[in-house]
Amino acid sequence: MPHFLNTEDADFEDRFRALLSLKREDAPDVAASVADIVQDVRTRGDAALIDLTRKYDRFEVTPATLALSKAEIDAAVAKVPAAERQALQVAAERIRAYHERQKPANESWTDRSGAMLGWRWTAVSAAGLYVPGGLATYPSSVLMNAIPAQVAGVERLVMCVPTPDGLANPLVLLAAKLSGIETIYRIGGAQAIAALAYGTETIAPVDKITGPGNAYVAAAKRHVFGRVGIDNIAGPSEILVIADGDNDPDWIALDLLSQAEHDQSAQAILITTDPTFAELVVDAINQYLQVLERRDIARASWESNGAVILVQNLGEAAALADDIAAEHLELCVANPESLAGNITHAGAIFLGPWTPEAIGDYVAGPNHVLPTARSARFSSGLGVLDFMKRTTITRMTPGALADIGPAAETLAAAESLQAHGLSVAARLRRLNE
Repeated sequence: MPHFLNTEDADFEDRFRALLSLKREDAPDVAASVADIVQDVRTRGDAALIDLTRKYDRFEVTPATLALSKAEIDAAVAKVPAAERQALQVAAERIRAYHERQKPANESWTDRSGAMLGWRWTAVSAAGLYVPGGLATYPSSVLMNAIPAQVAGVERLVMCVPTPDGLANPLVLLAAKLSGIETIYRIGGAQAIAALAYGTETIAPVDKITGPGNAYVAAAKRHVFGRVGIDNIAGPSEILVIADGDNDPDWIALDLLSQAEHDQSAQAILITTDPTFAELVVDAINQYLQVLERRDIARASWESNGAVILVQNLGEAAALADDIAAEHLELCVANPESLAGNITHAGAIFLGPWTPEAIGDYVAGPNHVLPTARSARFSSGLGVLDFMKRTTITRMTPGALADIGPAAETLAAAESLQAHGLSVAARLRRLNE
């Protein structure tokens, strides 16, 4: 049974806090194993990748075949049905158009003292995209990770995707091609993250690693952070739907299940002011759980982590939404824009009943790589800026230094950093000669 809460219940606050702290992942402690794998790759390079690929993916590679050849990629891409190819092209075009608008502008100005100040944006030189392998993979995630990097201007963009038993997903390779990725390594797991971070004889290291993965991949990203940048440590999928009674309960049920079917640790929450509507949604969910292909996964997610919360008004709903800080937030109410204005924390917001979260996963345009586990309180979804860095620019004139230099001297002395103060004072003395 999912969790049923009502803001009027005396124990609501305690139960709501318990819901927020619900442990939805029971990942094994893989840190030690990952540390060993990373060290092995750092020490033995290609040889470690070859051994680990044989062990985990049951596939033989050599240094010369770590990367898929152009002929292999072209042959796989040619197998993609026309309808899927067209759909992926639509998605790529829309994602690119959206992210083009995120490109930041360089700025510079001269302040009242005569100092020129500003900043400039530049892309990281190289980025590595990790993609889970096998036939059950996600080409949409390739687009969502690679296109922002390409728009940012990353010069070298490579991808790692495991190919268990030598099998590669043609749609994933097509997504890579549409995203401008030319180099695709057929390696996965923590060893792929280590290779991207530290490099091997064949694989050059990158500056930033993005993309989803299992517990080992997540632990490896934690391990190499600092050596390289990473996007985030993704947790289980989440959806929060705030809906009034003027909705189709089937639609809302399917929206909730669209995330529950991802994995057993996913979480789907409905907040509504209408108890009768809540019952209809739950009934619809139970019906769909009889027929969905991934019904066992969705049922486990819904029964363990799902929740229905009854509120007295949409003001209460907005306050709860900010506490939950969900990865995906659907506002299926009469005036969603107004409600959205009262909510600060969410990874992505979907306005109105005609905007299912699933459209955002594929073709809407905004990125679907989003903060989970309440991290939307302090972080954003993946975007162009994740592949860029800001460099500040300062230029003093003699007059500007004369104007503000004495304050720098004073602060340097207060911090007992004599050379700091002297470096300014030496220039000021020259001005007074």
